[in-house]
Amino acid sequence: MMLNLSFFKPFKYLLTCYLILNLLLRLVFVFHPITTSSFTFMEWCKMFSIGAVNDFFVFILSYALFGLYYLFLSNSKYTKPWGYIIFGSLVALLIYIVFFNTILNEYGGSIPEIAQAFLAIKVFCFGICLFFPRNRLQIRQVIYFFSLALFSLLLIQNTVSEYFFWNEFGLRYNFIAVDYLVYTNTVIGNILESYPVVPLFIGVGVLTLTMAVFIYRKTYKNLRKLMNFPSKLLCSISYLLLVFLAIYSLPKLSNLENASNVFTNEIQANGTYKFYQAFNHSELDYFKFFPVLSEDKMVSILRDDYPGYKGKSLLRSISSDSLELKKNVVLITIESLSADFMSYYGNEKQLTPFLDSLAQQSLFFTNTYATGNRTVRGLEAVTLSIPPSPGESVVKRKDNKNKFSTANVFKQKGYQVKYLYGGDAYFDNMQEFFSHNNFDIVDKSSFTPEEISFKNIWGVCDEDMYLKAIQVMNQEYQSGVPFFNHIMTVSNHRPYTYPANKIDIDPQSKSRDGGVKYTDYALKQFFKQAQKQAWFAHTVFVIVSDHCASSAGKTELPLDKYRIPAMIYAPGFISPQQNATLISQIDLMPTLFGLLNFDYSSKFYGQDVLKPSYSPRAFIATYQDMGFISNNMLTILSPTQKIQQFHFESTNPQEVKIPLTAVKTIDQQQVDRATAYYQSIAEQLKKKYYQQLP
Repeated sequence: MMLNLSFFKPFKYLLTCYLILNLLLRLVFVFHPITTSSFTFMEWCKMFSIGAVNDFFVFILSYALFGLYYLFLSNSKYTKPWGYIIFGSLVALLIYIVFFNTILNEYGGSIPEIAQAFLAIKVFCFGICLFFPRNRLQIRQVIYFFSLALFSLLLIQNTVSEYFFWNEFGLRYNFIAVDYLVYTNTVIGNILESYPVVPLFIGVGVLTLTMAVFIYRKTYKNLRKLMNFPSKLLCSISYLLLVFLAIYSLPKLSNLENASNVFTNEIQANGTYKFYQAFNHSELDYFKFFPVLSEDKMVSILRDDYPGYKGKSLLRSISSDSLELKKNVVLITIESLSADFMSYYGNEKQLTPFLDSLAQQSLFFTNTYATGNRTVRGLEAVTLSIPPSPGESVVKRKDNKNKFSTANVFKQKGYQVKYLYGGDAYFDNMQEFFSHNNFDIVDKSSFTPEEISFKNIWGVCDEDMYLKAIQVMNQEYQSGVPFFNHIMTVSNHRPYTYPANKIDIDPQSKSRDGGVKYTDYALKQFFKQAQKQAWFAHTVFVIVSDHCASSAGKTELPLDKYRIPAMIYAPGFISPQQNATLISQIDLMPTLFGLLNFDYSSKFYGQDVLKPSYSPRAFIATYQDMGFISNNMLTILSPTQKIQQFHFESTNPQEVKIPLTAVKTIDQQQVDRATAYYQSIAEQLKKKYYQQLP
């Protein structure tokens, strides 16, 4: 009996196309402006050779769905009574997932609709092949072409998506991509508003059809003589061996992403496999993956910064010798505002004229670092005042309720507490986090149509949000109860759209510079209006960025991509001053509490940086690399007990601390201090020591 191995014919052509797409993608990454690095000859060889092997094994796993479809091509399944039994079972399954609550509904989003559409198409195709046997070959050819086109579309669309992700972050798919998959509607809306989608879709469509037609013409004749059972068995066994080889090899190849240059590692990797890794590591057990100290040593190290610390929580009493001041407090976290957008840090484009002038009238912390590169990290830092921990931000975790927070302190002082956000608070789990940590929420759903002059996929423009905030604060002031309001902006985010005729950059340009300049303009309008209100003279304003605009760099944690502006403004109360002390985002609110002379019980890791006892340090992190800055040194703790250290020269406050030089001899004292902090917060979150006080 002659064997028919046509199973591997479409495999061969699809694989070739996939390898070509990834080769071109790597070349684009190498020469992309965000790739601020040059590569040695050996790095070029490694990126493209190991990269191609990565792609080969990922394709083997990806081909499984198409391969199953091809293996199940047969005429025997339509014979009586099996054809009718199979058709009836498919119809029953379709009815079940359409009209009943299934496990698919638990995932929400578009998953149930996708499953229903897929099964409906399957029922339809099987039905016409069953009831119209004379036309079965023509029908099968149409279905085969459609399947080829769909698979081709997935390959091309993934390539395009990887380009846009790199364009935004300078990285392959990572934890952020997994996060975005959950919020499909918002992310798709952002893409639609940010890019020329019509030419883009046309280009993707043309490429898809070209690829599908080419492969179809090379392989469609195999449909006239389908594989027999021995052929299918041989192909299945051969393919399964390749699958096992791919499953074994991909983690090994991932371990070869060990260059000192992050861009080399990222370009060498395969984006689809990186996505899979991120999906499986959304939470990292610190004690399993990172260096650990003995409990006694950890406590001893932290006791230097927190006198009296005995382990478990940092619970301690903060007291002041001065009269407590119950001023209103407004915290404004500004979306994606890197320090280097401001003139103070050397920017010559005049993007933030108001913020630059406000800094001169404020207590301006010129050497502040964000804890992460996502909004939820910034919100975690200023709300909970804790260092970052591996995996997802506390905001996004299931165990995110009843934490010790700034709201806990304000509530004990009798304040009204609100979180104001121009978008939908369900995004990034903000609704659940803030509502279960003593905040009332005002978001886009609180706006009437008349209150919205402009909006995009992320929410209402900053001007509208600020006007709503003033309205809310006027009502709060009338009650005679002091208020703490945390405002989160949205306008400085791709697609960078904003109302026309506000600034001298056309909103149709959808440029980052425009987003920054409009954000600054809206902030100026807010303070113009705020100064007219009765509560203004009794209010302290804290202005800080949630994170920088980009986190791409040669090292895992490029310092210049974590530097943010931070200031406290209260004319007549806070004297203008520039403070160049190294501080973290987590220190801002404890410092404010010190300025207000609050007596309170604290579990905060953040400290009052104006106290003589403060020892300068800062925390920066991705979801898996934990950075600690102290004494002109950056220490990075990574999974598999990996430790790196870099030294940088002491510079003027205006200058960002680069470049970094890898140290020859590890400073174990700095490693232990970093470990003590990160181990401690991981333990407190895991064992629920960081809960709010009654």
